Amino acid sequence: MPAREQPESPSPLRRRLRHVIFDHNTAASRGFDILLLVIIGLSVVAVMLESMPEVRAKYGTALLAAEWSFTVIFMVEYFFRLWATREPRRYAFSFFGIVDFLSWIPAFIGLFIDDHSAHYLTIVRVLRLLRVFRVLKMMALISEAELIMDALRRSRAKIAVFIAALAALSVLMGTFMYLLEGSHPQSKFSSIPTAVYWTVVTITTVGFGDITPVTAAGKFFATVMMLVGYAIIAVPTGIVVGEVMARRERPHASGRSCPHCGHDGHRDVAKHCWSCGGKLEG
Repeated sequence: MPAREQPESPSPLRRRLRHVIFDHNTAASRGFDILLLVIIGLSVVAVMLESMPEVRAKYGTALLAAEWSFTVIFMVEYFFRLWATREPRRYAFSFFGIVDFLSWIPAFIGLFIDDHSAHYLTIVRVLRLLRVFRVLKMMALISEAELIMDALRRSRAKIAVFIAALAALSVLMGTFMYLLEGSHPQSKFSSIPTAVYWTVVTITTVGFGDITPVTAAGKFFATVMMLVGYAIIAVPTGIVVGEVMARRERPHASGRSCPHCGHDGHRDVAKHCWSCGGKLEG
């Protein structure tokens, strides 16, 4: 039988680049991440300043040059990540892979469409500042963040049912409020959708105050809804807290990073990434 062909080993340069970009544990990788965070912060400030008419009128040329410099840097870094990782497809479709792509592609899209506002989509690169948790070695916070995300994933079905029930309740209560207030000449409850909007604002305790009841019955019903709103807030909180407590009973995760998608929070004995399934190093 012919011998099985062995996978080609990565070049020393590619292996070195992978450690610098994805490991976050060496001096070189920390320096790279810190430099990247500084560039990201400056690029976000540039986009924000460029949105101010008075600043754009005075420093528009300089800001445009800075923006394209940042765009080229992020584009080159993105392709370096694709080349260095073992699983380019997994990285490209991971959370940070998508954010990295969106941090430079809008500038090029703006060249082909007559819409200057597309330029401001690059503000999404502020999401890349989330890597500060890795740079500062705040592994405890990373573990807590992973714990919350895992709890949200496990409770998504319960939360979906809760939101559906809340939507039905909002329609029902909004319709009832319209019946109480709609016929009053000074009432702003001009339609059922408007009343439903007010119901959602009231139940969630946001309270914009743009629409208020004017009848005694409407004010009484609004008071009941405010109290119901406080009680409703506790429902999703209880669901997520229950999942968090259940998650805490599992073995604690360490701060190992996946070389494929960059996610942290793997156990010391883990062989594969919990997010993308790629093989872990070390």
